[in-house]
Amino acid sequence: MQSQAFIHPSSVVEEGANIAASAHIGPFCHIGKDAVIEEGVRLVGHVTIMSATTIGEGCTVYPQVVLGGPPQNLSHKGGRTTLTIGRNCTIREFVTMHTGSDNARGATIIGDNCTFLAYSHVAHDCTVGNNVTLTNGATLGGHCEIGDNVGIGGLSAVHQFVRVGHNAFLAGGSMIVGDVIPYAIAMGNRAKLRGLNVVGLRRSGMSKAEIMTLRRAYQTIFDRARPVSENVEIARVEFADSPAAMKIVDFISARGKRHYAVPPLKGAVDDDADDQD
Repeated sequence: MQSQAFIHPSSVVEEGANIAASAHIGPFCHIGKDAVIEEGVRLVGHVTIMSATTIGEGCTVYPQVVLGGPPQNLSHKGGRTTLTIGRNCTIREFVTMHTGSDNARGATIIGDNCTFLAYSHVAHDCTVGNNVTLTNGATLGGHCEIGDNVGIGGLSAVHQFVRVGHNAFLAGGSMIVGDVIPYAIAMGNRAKLRGLNVVGLRRSGMSKAEIMTLRRAYQTIFDRARPVSENVEIARVEFADSPAAMKIVDFISARGKRHYAVPPLKGAVDDDADDQD
């Protein structure tokens, strides 16, 4: 522990914790011996850091957050596993994040510039990309893989082992039991795809022409006249010049046997989002 860091007298820092000089540890925090608190981190107060947890530069962590708790996994035997949080993340009240399991990946990894609003949860062995937002009460089950620029609405739950592609949006109150392709909107209890996340794509700087190409690729992949596996190979050829379309093709092609892909809502294969300027 470096003595230059501000540490409130009411906080407990176990011997062995590594706290950067510019970190600010507010009142009534408890920091375990294997914790690493990097430069510019601010623990507002009443924060618990357990196990081998690293908090990246510039993160702000609000009261009643517990980071690095052991995995809620009955197969875990108590071995050393880790939680790593990237830079410039905001972690609001009562958020929980668990370390990995010693019979699996062994690590839970959070990217940079993420926002976790109150009561959201990241379970063991998850990987979360950059610029991801979990709104109040959103929950990730174990082993989830969340891409970059994903938004997850309040009170939504993502089933264990589910993958969510880059720039997808999961609407509030949804139950996500299968993989969600990149750039899509998923909604509902046992969610279905509702088209493309056009608003998110515009905000990311994607051109109107590329969005229109992506719409055609989406319609091709989910054309009910043929199996999705056949449609994917058609799209691989037809949209080979579109990097965004190829991300969807590759995402679907990479799914393992345990993965179920969330389909479009019946009768709504076309993207119904407004894509007019």
